[in-house]
Amino acid sequence: MRTVIATILALTLGQPAAAQTSGLKPALAPIGFLVGHWTSGEGKVADTGGTARGASTITAEAGGAVLLRRDHTDLFDASGKPAGGFDQIMMIYAEAGGLRADYSDGEHLIHYVSAEVAPGHSVTFTSAAQPGAPMFRLSYTVKAPDTLAIVFGMIPPGGAAFRPIATGEIRRSGP
Repeated sequence: MRTVIATILALTLGQPAAAQTSGLKPALAPIGFLVGHWTSGEGKVADTGGTARGASTITAEAGGAVLLRRDHTDLFDASGKPAGGFDQIMMIYAEAGGLRADYSDGEHLIHYVSAEVAPGHSVTFTSAAQPGAPMFRLSYTVKAPDTLAIVFGMIPPGGAAFRPIATGEIRRSGP
């Protein structure tokens, strides 16, 4: 009986909530855990030693064929003083049998050409390697039912390994 209960709990807890995946096209359903309104605590910004805080909304659009992420991020220097902020968007969609994403903050554009998905648990987007250009990786991992860990990393031109640029957690603040 314990085995049956443990199996049922594992199957239930390992799946995204129906409210988050209903209306999504099948290719996006495994990452339905991203849908919602999110706020962050203090994330770390590697290059400056500062921190970042913000809010993010991820919604299903285009009849459930696209997830659209809209963010605002406030930056703080190493002493905690405001150091600016920016808005950003990211569109996640299925193409050629996989997931793709396009990111922009008004100054930068990143095309994520692949995604590794652990359904209901994590997704990691990776940009293509191009000579003389950095390569980027963005990961979301479920840490608790309403908490996601985020790691944004980069391989600089001529580099061999991803290094973190920003890390942090976001918490669901609404559906």
